[in-house]
Amino acid sequence: MTLIEDAQNKKENGLIKSTAKAENLDEEFIRAGVAEGIIVIPKNFNRKLRKIVAVGNGLKTKVNANIGSSPDHIDIAEELAKLDAAVKAGADTVMDLSTGGDLKHIRKEILEASPVQIGTVPIYEAACKTVAKGKKISEIDGELLFDIIEEQAQQGVDFITVHCGINKDTVEILNRKRRLAGVVSRGGSFLVKCINATGKENPLFENYDKLLKIAKKYDVTLSLGDGFRPGCAFDASDGPQLAELSVLGELVLRARKAGVQSMIEGPGHVPLNQIEANVSIAKRLGHRAPLYFLGPLVTDIAAGYDHITSAIGGALAAAYGVDFICYVTPAEHLRLPDIEDVRKGVIAARIAGHAADIVKGVKGASERDAEMSKWRKARNWEKQKEFCIDPIKFAREREKLPPQQKDVCTMCGEFCAMRDE
Repeated sequence: MTLIEDAQNKKENGLIKSTAKAENLDEEFIRAGVAEGIIVIPKNFNRKLRKIVAVGNGLKTKVNANIGSSPDHIDIAEELAKLDAAVKAGADTVMDLSTGGDLKHIRKEILEASPVQIGTVPIYEAACKTVAKGKKISEIDGELLFDIIEEQAQQGVDFITVHCGINKDTVEILNRKRRLAGVVSRGGSFLVKCINATGKENPLFENYDKLLKIAKKYDVTLSLGDGFRPGCAFDASDGPQLAELSVLGELVLRARKAGVQSMIEGPGHVPLNQIEANVSIAKRLGHRAPLYFLGPLVTDIAAGYDHITSAIGGALAAAYGVDFICYVTPAEHLRLPDIEDVRKGVIAARIAGHAADIVKGVKGASERDAEMSKWRKARNWEKQKEFCIDPIKFAREREKLPPQQKDVCTMCGEFCAMRDE
């Protein structure tokens, strides 16, 4: 039986027990949430993990980091170093988005090295194999895609992004809409090309039951991808985005009925004043399934600083109810991120998540801030380092310009306002 079936049948499950302990919540709260489908614990039957996190209602906001090769840059050692950097910076999960090199081998190395849950986007591999055969992206074969999904699940992947909400009807809506940035999701763009070129239905939508069967076999969580997410503020909250979201909501219900965990991915690029509505609509149409947002980025002009624009949007989105934030690095829109980009992206997303957790009343969030403030007042720098979100950065900044008096910093020195005397 899958995790959601165990929860629905009130059968004891170690995953539920361990995540309840990690969240400092009652075990029954986690079980009820998993049973209802508003909490997911992505964990493949074939994986052994040292750290397992739950995502969803009432829990700490989680952070995902993306790594992976590209056709222009293939270095497994570097990707493993990025994985290590992401985990050390506090990423809860990692996705392998590789599109260059021996994808199966890269994925194997990442799965073996990762102490956290791993996700993938199987259609990337399908596209790579199709192009390698001298074919066009629009010629991706449905059977090949399902074979890849099965292979990745068998390898131990814990969750997969699948763009099941793109179908002939939603593509027709997209084709009638004059978007500024078009389709920016790689997986989404592949499927749009297939449908427009062949007139055939998206195999992930048409054969959704087949997908559910594979997911259930390995207890893989479906991350229902937002192939029509807005890639710029101008396209936010438009018809194609909402049409796809409506389809995803129905697919969530079918997944729950089949005993498969699922969550819904969200935008994207969204102006500040549209974030609350985006979250509210996604929760309602998605039947309160956990929401996994990429940012959202609140402006389009901050290339080189998009870890900041996404943290602004991510904090607001999570405060309104988003459960899972996919990080964005300073390299977004510019190049493949390096190790330091990964670290900065994770920290920025964690700051956003923590800020939201204070608003959501997550256990321990406000208490941690209070502890930090207590030690700041006491000018106890070692304790401050312990409670801050990035101890490494804390220590580096202190070392750059040491004060003459060790209990203060060089901003105010002997005139420190925190001193009582």
